[in-house]
Amino acid sequence: MLREAVASIAPESETALDSLPPPPSDQPVVEETPREPILTLPWPLTAYVLLLALIHLRVLLPPELENWTIDVFGFIPKRYDSSLVNLQFEGGAGAKVWTFVTYSLLHANLTHLAFNVLWLLPFGSALARRFGALRFFVFLAVTAAAGALAHLVTHEHAVVPMIGASASVSGAMAAAIRFAFVRGSFLSFNRSDADTAAKVPALPLLRALRDRRIVGFLSVWFVMNIIFGVGAIGVESDSAGVAWEAHIGGFFAGLLLFALFDPVPRVRSDDAADASSQDISNGI
Repeated sequence: MLREAVASIAPESETALDSLPPPPSDQPVVEETPREPILTLPWPLTAYVLLLALIHLRVLLPPELENWTIDVFGFIPKRYDSSLVNLQFEGGAGAKVWTFVTYSLLHANLTHLAFNVLWLLPFGSALARRFGALRFFVFLAVTAAAGALAHLVTHEHAVVPMIGASASVSGAMAAAIRFAFVRGSFLSFNRSDADTAAKVPALPLLRALRDRRIVGFLSVWFVMNIIFGVGAIGVESDSAGVAWEAHIGGFFAGLLLFALFDPVPRVRSDDAADASSQDISNGI
């Protein structure tokens, strides 16, 4: 009888013990934080880079078709020479319009493409987050056109097609430095997350040009661009050269036209000075 009583109680005891909460542990519970990707790009920039890569597959075309593509979509200053009455260029009158932008989608080789993309990633990423897709794409087109115009003014009789996205890359860099050094932005000592860093209020242009960091950035960029000038180049190997004037044209367009595209409300001059100075002092 005693055995039967014990047997009837045992299952209930085990069930009761199972329902008890586990004993407290001295070790704190560590919650796993979600891992962020090493490199996150906004989709407009990703789409633009993929477009450049897709277009570069033209190098797989037969030589005559590849040359035709460059002649039709590359920027040729001689195309706009009014004294050439009988000389015909591929693309006709339409090419005089679209090549102000389409030249920026073509690259001479994989190294040329990779260099432009690598320069674009940090600055273009912040700009794409700030502008959104439509503004970002239009901005790249406008700075490309500004670069082509600068090249046309300085090389009005050139017959070698100019190709490369360097004018747009330069424009993106110039636009991004309008807010890159503001406290909380992506080149700030007190950087926020990527989306917040891209949407801090920008410095007014005159205030930006008095910032020593921005002036230093501009100085280094101009010196490097003129000395090394890697970017939009001529296609022909015997006459290939760096179209550094196009870079400067795109750069100035990005610097001066940034306010027309910027959707973020502007910061007042005194607030901009406080934000800039606080960023420096906190970083020392």
